[in-house]
Amino acid sequence: MKTFPMFLQMAGRHVVIVGGGEQAAQKARLILKTEARLVLVAPELDAELAALVATKRAEQVATLSVDMMRGAALVFVATGCVGADYAAHTLAKAAGAVVNVVDRPALCDATTPSLVDRDPVIVAISTEGTAPVLARQIKSKVETMLEPNLGDLAALAGRLRPEVSRHIPQAVRRFFWDWVFNGPPRQAMARGALRDAARLIKAQIAEGTTGKIEGSIALVGAGPGAADLLTLRALRLLQEADIIYYDRLVDASVLELARRDAERVFVGKEVGACSWPQDRINAVIVAAARQGKKVVRLKSGDPGVFGRVSEELDCARAAGIPVEIVPGVTAASAAAASLGRGLTERGSTDRLMLATAACKPGDADPDWAQMLQPGTALAIYMGVAKAGAIIDSMQAAGIPLSLTADVVSQASTAREKRLRCRLADLPAALRDGQVENPAVILVSWPKTHIAMPSSNVAA
Repeated sequence: MKTFPMFLQMAGRHVVIVGGGEQAAQKARLILKTEARLVLVAPELDAELAALVATKRAEQVATLSVDMMRGAALVFVATGCVGADYAAHTLAKAAGAVVNVVDRPALCDATTPSLVDRDPVIVAISTEGTAPVLARQIKSKVETMLEPNLGDLAALAGRLRPEVSRHIPQAVRRFFWDWVFNGPPRQAMARGALRDAARLIKAQIAEGTTGKIEGSIALVGAGPGAADLLTLRALRLLQEADIIYYDRLVDASVLELARRDAERVFVGKEVGACSWPQDRINAVIVAAARQGKKVVRLKSGDPGVFGRVSEELDCARAAGIPVEIVPGVTAASAAAASLGRGLTERGSTDRLMLATAACKPGDADPDWAQMLQPGTALAIYMGVAKAGAIIDSMQAAGIPLSLTADVVSQASTAREKRLRCRLADLPAALRDGQVENPAVILVSWPKTHIAMPSSNVAA
């Protein structure tokens, strides 16, 4: 290493920033995260820095001197002028200060790393100035690994540490903290439930025991296919999971983001493959959680939209197992995004209906006359195979077949297909375009409807 990473104590100290423009403001934003006093050296300040002075978050000094830099935790030089940068650097060195001159590596005693801030948890990333873009990429990955409120749990642990020392025997204290940061308190904090986390930890301290790492179930939305449409919480749970039960519609690229040693179990229904009935899925995810495993039930799209989420929720709750739902990007949203438009349009379609053509066996078909009315946008999931019956039902209900239908199959993936036609032409257009499920059929009935010509376009 050419540089040595170290965290500096900033409380009760001051930081000098020489310069009054945007570069100086960037350094000020960084230091404002600390408890250091900020001294801005410039005859004029931009609006952002001037506001800091006006609100007493910083003080302004017009002229630089050696004395003001003595004892400074850091000196940043960001004037943007070569001569002024060198002059300020010379004075800072005369004061014995650690100095950083923006964009002039040869004049830097220290460089500012990329930071992942979960105060008091701080991760610093540096490439010693060789590859700032790479440092930012690493930062982005670490950001996804650490839940946004992890610092709150660390701060809570710090406040409770004296109580832990008094009530938890030293021989088992490490196991207690392992339970805090890998068990129910961490899981509660990840859901944003600080009070629940505190209650769990305090109860365990009162008992004087180490706690038990319990199993859990997360019903996670994998999104429509593209791995980069996963939520940060979904990604974190995939990387923490002991076992993942996934459907056939979950894209392989999403599974690649899971922890390498996590067990993966396919529970989807696919032509020619073994079918898993829902009660069997319920049983295996509960059994795995009872073994203390972190279970992820990975569903395509959003688990709350035609994902049978209520059945798995009820089963987990009946077994007393902690369970959470992690929303995902649903297929209708992805389909509209692929088409370059929204699902609704102000003044034209102000109601959105979601329906599935894959109804429970024995259930009646959806009431299309009730669902699709003027001012409505309708998204039909998994409707390709039943397109003919859907159009017949719509025609019988008096819905104009001159309305436009957009179909997006496997939205957001490399296998995506798009098709546009009139409702009347939909079954033939799907057949000619060789469009198959999984697909979403989007139909909008604007308040003012203009009939579409009888032609279709496939992409």
